[in-house]
Amino acid sequence: MDVLFNKTINVLSGMLDYRTKRHKVIVSNVTNMDTPDFKPSDVTFKNELGKTGKLTMTTTAPGHILPGKGSAGPVQYEIKTSEESGKIDTEMANLAENHLMYNTTVEMLARKFRGLNTVLKETR
Repeated sequence: MDVLFNKTINVLSGMLDYRTKRHKVIVSNVTNMDTPDFKPSDVTFKNELGKTGKLTMTTTAPGHILPGKGSAGPVQYEIKTSEESGKIDTEMANLAENHLMYNTTVEMLARKFRGLNTVLKETR
């Protein structure tokens, strides 16, 4: 099954979880903007995105860069609260950016599944 559903699906699924959580936090920031002493929060990665999937590299010529070791694991994030007060323009820009990134991730997943569907139809 790992051949069909490789780590790409897991990383994209983790990204959808991250984008969903970030959406909830941003909407909470917008909702509580007028609350006295409210400090906005944001969702950040605990580890770098490059470390979320394991890459395997091979060298085909002596001058190539030697492959490094990566670590595989789920996308991890944490919620951090800012010390400065929030601005509606910033939060709405964050919301729009997050929405676009969510849609992009969904499209990437859809293309992955369409590719798998094409392969399965061709092997009949």
